[in-house]
Parts: sequence; C-alpha cells; structure tokens
Amino acid sequence: MDTQRAAEIQAVLEGIALPAQKSQLIDYARAQDASVARDLQGLPEQEYGRLDEVGQLLTLAPTARTPESRPPLPESGKPPGGPDYLTPFPDDTGRVRRDAPRQNPPSDAIEQASKTQKRQKAEQGG
Repeated sequence: MDTQRAAEIQAVLEGIALPAQKSQLIDYARAQDASVARDLQGLPEQEYGRLDEVGQLLTLAPTARTPESRPPLPESGKPPGGPDYLTPFPDDTGRVRRDAPRQNPPSDAIEQASKTQKRQKAEQGG
C-alpha cells in the first residue's frame, strides 16, 4: 500500500480510543468507511497504541483484494493506428488513408473545423 492511502486510513481512524486491538480498529473503520475496514485486514493481530504505528504497518502489510476489482480485459481488435501503432517514424504520417470511412471523408472534417474556427473568431470579436 502506498503512503498516501495509509495516511487517508489514519485520518479515518482519528476518533478511535487508543490503545486498540486490530478487531477494534476494523469495527471502528467499518462504521466510517467499508473500504478502510478491508484495507486493515492485512494488519497483524496486536494492540496498537499510536495511529502512526498503524500507518507504518499498512505500508508493509498486504491489502485484502476487493471483490469489485477485476483483471483487465484482453485487447480487442486492431490498435488505433493499425500497423504503424508501434512504428516510431511511420512513412505515411498525415496522409489520407485509403480506408477512410465514406460517410465521414476528411474534407468534411476540415470544412467543419474551418466553420467552427470562423464562428469562434466572430464570437470573440476578431
């Protein structure tokens, strides 16, 4: 766990009476924020006299896996740039592709951008 998350958990635990057992920390955290209670599961069973002690151990302790976190989905389809996606200096940069969609030709996009720029300039008083 990173130190920022450990500090956030310490802030949630600010109102607990110390010293406290791990189970007391978890019960208090569950009343405040359920995700904090899950993060405290990895702490060792002992009595904690200071919140700094909890924070230090949190940066070392493994956190419980949350049920809503899923592994990333596999990539689907071709990459956005086609075969040039991994080419550092492609030869055809800026050219109109042969497979450009007919319902949205590049000339329409340029014309639309020009109209937008003219409208914005007129609105700005230029």
